[in-house]
Amino acid sequence: MELRHLRCFLAVASELHFARAAERLHIEQSPLSRAIKELEEDLGVKLFVRTTRSTRLTRAGKLFFEHVPRVFSALQQARDSVKAAANGFHSQLRIALSDGITPARLPALLALCRQEEPEVEIRFFEVPLSQQIKGLHGDLYDVGFARADEVGDGLIAESVWSDPLMVAVPARHPLLAHKRIPLEELLRYPLVLCDPQACEGHARQVDRVLRRVDMEPLVAERVVSCELTLPRFHVQQEVDNFRGTENRNERRQAAQEAVHTGVQG
Repeated sequence: MELRHLRCFLAVASELHFARAAERLHIEQSPLSRAIKELEEDLGVKLFVRTTRSTRLTRAGKLFFEHVPRVFSALQQARDSVKAAANGFHSQLRIALSDGITPARLPALLALCRQEEPEVEIRFFEVPLSQQIKGLHGDLYDVGFARADEVGDGLIAESVWSDPLMVAVPARHPLLAHKRIPLEELLRYPLVLCDPQACEGHARQVDRVLRRVDMEPLVAERVVSCELTLPRFHVQQEVDNFRGTENRNERRQAAQEAVHTGVQG
């Protein structure tokens, strides 16, 4: 088994289409098919079920797909460690970030680390929460930050800061009549929420809050980060402002009917 076999497998498993996988790897389809066949012979199992209409992973293929990316992550970290050593660093602190958290949220930590441990290189990895948890268990990361407190056995989750849960709405929106917005009133309007696959921990916490009342949320759109809820809100404002030929009452009614309410924590 060689790295080229694993790269071919990842491409086909991601695309579930041999032609697209070959194009992604910039090779012909025949050597790709040959590499997959060699890999299956080496493992002694079928990784794909291939017909004239579709390609899908077998159960063994799905399990293999969970492990192979870690091989390349470990290889990349080995390369980075060698480069860090060549640049004078003695070790690394590997920090995984999930749920839209960026290094910009950690200036105090970075400053303290560089002050107390100047010979430690700090590396950040932006990954989904599920991948962060697996990476912490598998020694791919040393510490992780996420908007989640449910991490399972073997890990410890501690709160390092708190963000208030806020609702972003246009000026003169009816919800602004409330000093504290009741959930029942909020759920009368369509919401722009974070995608649970991209921001799993954050989405889980927001969903826990919304489920406190017996009303089904009306989700107008899912976005990949909390910050993207606000551009959707501004787009809606621009649409409302463009309606200059309508009278004031018509504009107000249209804004109330079409508003997107962004929830972020």
